[in-house]
Amino acid sequence: MDPQDRPPRIFLSPPHIGEREQIYVREAFDTNWIAPLGPHVEAFEQELAAYAGCAGAAALSSGTAAIHLALRLAGVGPGDDVFVSSLTFVASVNPILYQGANPVLIDSDEESWNLSVPALKRAFADAEQAGRLPKAVVVVNLYGQSADMDPILELCDAYGVPVIEDAAESLGATYKGRQSGTLGAYGIYSFNGNKIITTSGGGMLVSNDAVALERARHWATQAREPAAHYEHTQIGYNYRLSNVLAGVGRGQLQVLEERVAARRAVFARYEQALGGIPGIRFMPEASYGRSTRWLTALTVNPAEAGVTSAQLIAALAEANIESRPVWKPMHRQPLLEVYRYYPHDKGDSVSDRLFEQGMCLPSGSSLSEHDQDRVIACLLATIQGWRYRHESA
Repeated sequence: MDPQDRPPRIFLSPPHIGEREQIYVREAFDTNWIAPLGPHVEAFEQELAAYAGCAGAAALSSGTAAIHLALRLAGVGPGDDVFVSSLTFVASVNPILYQGANPVLIDSDEESWNLSVPALKRAFADAEQAGRLPKAVVVVNLYGQSADMDPILELCDAYGVPVIEDAAESLGATYKGRQSGTLGAYGIYSFNGNKIITTSGGGMLVSNDAVALERARHWATQAREPAAHYEHTQIGYNYRLSNVLAGVGRGQLQVLEERVAARRAVFARYEQALGGIPGIRFMPEASYGRSTRWLTALTVNPAEAGVTSAQLIAALAEANIESRPVWKPMHRQPLLEVYRYYPHDKGDSVSDRLFEQGMCLPSGSSLSEHDQDRVIACLLATIQGWRYRHESA
């Protein structure tokens, strides 16, 4: 097909910018607050903390930076162990390596696709027997849904280990009436360009520990001491969010609930159109809270559907539609394959199965019904085509 004849590109999760963001950005330019920090940064922190229902927040350059500072606040250092979800993006794990610590990778469960409590229990039992408890547990909330936090927190509290909640993908989700990201000692959000709200690039560290947040802000501004000259007694980082990008974030935060509703509506249309096809199973919504459906994720059982997720992804790509596999688990990454991994049950790795059969569909809050119909039509045609060829063979 001639590239000029191809239909417009449909992206997986593009930014969705409105008019309110421009007001705050224009204000930053009008007042010449272009450099890092400024009134929008402080206001964004206060407004997000109020939305999440926590004591405070620190606006940072990325969600990865927020995880890094949370690990440092938890006392993680060289040689320590940190338990972390395996089914995630590498940014959940890299900060553990920054601190010279060892990730111990934990599988998911079928009900939420998030951290497996049985696997976590076995990991803790082994750690206790070895006299080597982890310094922290990083719980990832996948694709807009919270992990089952109560049993995780109960287990971690019993061992005296702090929980860092990686809510990069789940801002706006709830767990038993509380906002995702606010149940652990520290929570992190990402405002990367593909997230449910964006500042182009940015993140937030949230906590009910105001003193810890002040330490994080200090480290995030190169740990500069309050002196007329440049005085430094600790290692610091250039991790603070700019005033301009914070202005974008303030505008985005005002429409977060609208973005959640839009993505849930996208999911509902996919489920209605595809949910009855044998072998197609959508990521379940756990009974304990609301998923934002940041990405519509599903699995394809080839024995029932007659087609693989990889074939569907390829067909969508041919139609100029972006889709992706479910995250490749960290225990299968060359960078991390030397580290310990605890499957959901012995001989049953849920995250491996989700990776092998899973895929994510275009899910942007600005996705039109017309474009979604293109996605659905391509999937249906591919599934029906493979079935026809198989039955005719």
